[in-house]
Amino acid sequence: MNRPVSYQIHVRGRLGRTMRTAFPDLRAETQGEDTLLAGDLPDQAALHGVLTQIGALGLELVEVRRLPGDASAPGTPRNHPAV
Repeated sequence: MNRPVSYQIHVRGRLGRTMRTAFPDLRAETQGEDTLLAGDLPDQAALHGVLTQIGALGLELVEVRRLPGDASAPGTPRNHPAV
């Protein structure tokens, strides 16, 4: 059985409350003019689902980071390579 993987996804622009409901399994935090989504996803299919939803909503994806261990709070600096 696979363990969930923690991700931090940086999206251009501030997501309002309604837009954030499109990502119920992720925490969202506004950082400057952008939004960071973070949380544990069960597998790569779930990650691809989130990325597909970002595209379907017309959002600009800035960066995806795979985080070690549990998902950290959005905005926590990490020095890990982007996925």
